[in-house]
Amino acid sequence: MAEEKHVILTGDRPTGKLHIGHYVGSLKNRVELQNTGKYDTFIMIADQQALTDNARDPEKIRRSLHEVALDYLAVGIDPKKSTILVQSQIPALSELTMHYLNLVTVSRLRRNPTVKTEIKQKKFGESVPAGFLIYPVSQAADITAFKADTVPVGDDQEPMLEQTREIVRTFNRIYQQDILVEPEGVFPPKGQGRIPGLDGNAKMSKSLGNAIYLSDDADTVQKKVMSMYTDPTHIKVSDPGHIEGNTVFTYLDIFDPDKEQVAKLKEQYQAGGLGDVKIKRYLNDVLEAELAPIRKRRAEYAANIDYVDQVLKEGSAHANEIANQTLKEVRDAIGINYFG
Repeated sequence: MAEEKHVILTGDRPTGKLHIGHYVGSLKNRVELQNTGKYDTFIMIADQQALTDNARDPEKIRRSLHEVALDYLAVGIDPKKSTILVQSQIPALSELTMHYLNLVTVSRLRRNPTVKTEIKQKKFGESVPAGFLIYPVSQAADITAFKADTVPVGDDQEPMLEQTREIVRTFNRIYQQDILVEPEGVFPPKGQGRIPGLDGNAKMSKSLGNAIYLSDDADTVQKKVMSMYTDPTHIKVSDPGHIEGNTVFTYLDIFDPDKEQVAKLKEQYQAGGLGDVKIKRYLNDVLEAELAPIRKRRAEYAANIDYVDQVLKEGSAHANEIANQTLKEVRDAIGINYFG
C-alpha cells in the first residue's frame, strides 16, 4: 500500500525578480522536497497578496508574474512534480477568506507580530489597507484550500502559521467537523535561510538594492561581488583581516562546497597576506559555478514564454479543482449550499 503523501503549500509575492536570498532561503529546499516524491507540492505566485500593498501599481505585479515563474523553472521546480499556480486564478480562495474573516477579530489581526512588524516597516501608520491587515486570513485560505499540512517558511512567519492553526481549530469546533487541516512549519536550520545583502545589511532585499538576482548576467554578478562589503580595517593585503561580519566569507560558507578550502582562506585572511580583490574573485568563480546553469535554463524558458503560460494555466486549473472541493466541504459544514 502506497504511503499517503504530505501536502506542501509555499510561494512568493510577485513584486520583482527573485534573488539568491530566495534561492538559499527557500527555492533550493523546495526543489529538494519535490524530488523526494513524498509530497504533493503546490507553489503559489501570490499576486493577490502582493496587491494588498501594491494596488496602485498593478503593472508591477503583472510584469513580475513571468519573472517569478521563470525563476521557479530555472532553479529546477518541475511542473510534472509540483503544481505552480497563480493565486488570483483560484476564486475559491477569496470565498474561503470571507468565511474565515468571520472567525477572527480585528484586534487579533493587529496583535499578529509579523503584521505589526511589516506595518511598521512599510510606514503605514493608521493608513493600513484593509486587505493588508487581513492577509494572514488570506494565507490561511491558501493553506487550507489544499489541505496543506507542511508549509516551508522563514522563522518570522511562525505567527502567520499560528493564526492559520487558530482558524482551523475554531472552524472545526464551531461546525463540529474535522474538515480543515492544521499545518506545521518547516523552518531552515538555525543560522541558514537568510543571506546578508551586498552592503553587509542583515537582509538581502529588493527594496534595499543590495541583491544578486538569479537573472543577473555574469558581468553584473562580477560587478556586484567586487563591490561587496568586507572588513573596513583590512586596508593593505598584509593587514590581518576579520571574517566576522565579512560578507564575502559569509557567502563562501553558504555557496562553496569545498569547506576545507574556505577554512584555509579564512586562516590566511586572518593572518594577513590575502587581499580583498583576490578573495572576491574567488567568490565570483564559486557563484558562477552555481548560477551559470540557472541563468542558461532561465534564458531557454524566456525564449518560450508560451510554455511558461501553459504551465501556469494548467497548474492553476489543477489547483482550482482541489480548492473548489474544499470550498464545497466548507459550505456544506456552514450549511449554505442551499441548492445542492
